Amino acid sequence: MKFGGTSMAGSERIRRVANIVRRQQAAGHEVAVVVSAMAGETDRLVNFCREANPLYDPAEYDVVVAAGEQVTSGLLALTLQALGCQARSWLGWQLPVHTDDAHAKARIEDIDSAALLASMAGGEIAVIPGFQGLSPAGRVTTLGRGGSDTSAVAVAAAIGADRCDIYTDVDGVYTTDPRIVAKARKLKYVTYEEMLELASVGSKVLQTRSVSLAMKEGVRVQVLSSFIDDDATPADEIPGTMIVSDEELEGHEMERQLITGIAADKNEAKIILTRVPDRPGAVATIFAPLSAANINVDMIIQNVGRDKGETDVTFTVPAADLLRAQTLLEAQKEAIGFNRIITDSKVAKVSVVGVGMRSHAGVASTMFRALADRGINIQAISTSEIKISVLIDEDETELAVRVLHTAYGMDAEGEAA
Repeated sequence: MKFGGTSMAGSERIRRVANIVRRQQAAGHEVAVVVSAMAGETDRLVNFCREANPLYDPAEYDVVVAAGEQVTSGLLALTLQALGCQARSWLGWQLPVHTDDAHAKARIEDIDSAALLASMAGGEIAVIPGFQGLSPAGRVTTLGRGGSDTSAVAVAAAIGADRCDIYTDVDGVYTTDPRIVAKARKLKYVTYEEMLELASVGSKVLQTRSVSLAMKEGVRVQVLSSFIDDDATPADEIPGTMIVSDEELEGHEMERQLITGIAADKNEAKIILTRVPDRPGAVATIFAPLSAANINVDMIIQNVGRDKGETDVTFTVPAADLLRAQTLLEAQKEAIGFNRIITDSKVAKVSVVGVGMRSHAGVASTMFRALADRGINIQAISTSEIKISVLIDEDETELAVRVLHTAYGMDAEGEAA
């Protein structure tokens, strides 16, 4: 069971979490719990680091920011004890959770779970701080923002858990953001691939790394809400959204939806380089400096070469990297040979995702026709086997999501299969 920062924000919410955990143990389960720091606490600790030394040592940064999860793991263990449960906290170095030595963005390599399993078999609830681990040199490491989801999946894999329940401030994965489309439906099942695509194109329910790890290790993940009443039905009886393999989903007697979900991301920026020489290697000269600076490029369009042997190249980068990308490209202007840079940060990426695309034609034409009928112009397109993304004007994001949700017949009442 994993609880996020909003679920752990203060004594009253921690008591609610403790009651949810206690009910699962009372139902006969052996339980391990992974917790995040209280909402806002990690940001507070990060700011302390910046104030102390703007050029901070990442190893000492990890010591400071890992403290947030240490506090909530101890408090939850104390609260469970007050409810009459056997419980203890296991810090990252006590398990230990072995990671590489990339401080502030470490990756889990393995978890020694023998002592943890023995403790759980004896009826003790294990409370584990997410986000933290132990480097080969014996230093505290952290996994990067949102790393507690990854910690939970890694612990679930290490102990061979039947399921990893991730409790958050939403009660599952929806066909799209319910704040945009009132008729958005909660999905009973989503495949790992679909969840990875949704997470990568703007859905904030789960961190991409955690889904990738769950897929690799075959961990069944369930997304649930921790904001439920004390007398609510246990998670085993009213599931949230299960994230499972294609094979498991095929075992259910249900007609798959053509499209599983629609996501929107306004954190995109468009860059156009005009009059780039139309010759072999020109495009490589554009993207090599961006790659070296770890700037992710998403959609790429190269126009048909003009008579003068020139072409325009359009692509998108994260909005936060726009200024850096622009500076790098300006520095390479002579080597690339472009005429000028045109940028636009008022754009959004809207994506439709679904494994049903593999066996159905016409998904793209439905999308393009629905947007055209409402006068929404498409500026760029990218596709994968189970995803189509378009770049549009930021002001038209909500309209586009609503139009597409209706176009794919996703507005019906009730839960989706």
